[in-house]
Amino acid sequence: MKSIKEILYCLSLPLSILLIMAFKGLADDKKLANIKSHNADKSFALVELFTSEGCWSCPPADELIAKLEKNNQNKKLFIMAFHVDYWDHQGWKDRFSQSKFTERQKQYATWMNLNTCYTPQMVINGKTEMVGSETGKVLQGIQSALLETHPENLRLKVEQKEGKNIQVSYTSTSNAKNTDILVALVQKHASSQVSAGENAGKSLLHVQVVHELQSHRIKAQDSFSFKLPDTKNQWEIIAFEQNQKSGEIIDATSISLSHQ
Repeated sequence: MKSIKEILYCLSLPLSILLIMAFKGLADDKKLANIKSHNADKSFALVELFTSEGCWSCPPADELIAKLEKNNQNKKLFIMAFHVDYWDHQGWKDRFSQSKFTERQKQYATWMNLNTCYTPQMVINGKTEMVGSETGKVLQGIQSALLETHPENLRLKVEQKEGKNIQVSYTSTSNAKNTDILVALVQKHASSQVSAGENAGKSLLHVQVVHELQSHRIKAQDSFSFKLPDTKNQWEIIAFEQNQKSGEIIDATSISLSHQ
């Protein structure tokens, strides 16, 4: 028997809808490598996927962002996968899940006047949301974001890297009000062998997994410190400016730690 909380926050899609999306996705797959920006230096798309290893309808969304990450060459496409924790009591504990990621998704529900949170959910530039496995709508949302023009306010730099300790700094020329700077530590690739819950027996592959998200009120310049869980995997830092009243993301940039 599911609790009211589970009904509100653990919604998944009927199989019939997923089957329809799968057939449509065959045609959309050809478009994944062709997302281009008409304003290459003045537009971006920041994609946030809210997902969980305990959700049976999430693997197709994880596969979609994996295709985006692999096939697309647009450097202005930033992808983050936030693993929420409200599926963790359904038989499988997602080792990447955090309660603060659930809180971030709830904040989007408030910003967008949504009645509920669900997985898989995709949010693009903090302004539009859709089911994270609906390839056509995701591609349309990304392309629409890349047609918009934004000032380039943000610069990111690795100041120090000693073993697992990383310090990054940013500079920003933004004068927007009610704006925070958020910086995410992202693991490029990961995998899990799920032995219980709705995905029992599946080997799940992940990309762009967020391990940590820090935020400050934006300044002209500031720095953030992170400690890598390990130095064997590939890591990336994604930074973005977000209006805390509307949720809109104003600018974004990233830097790879693999070559530092």
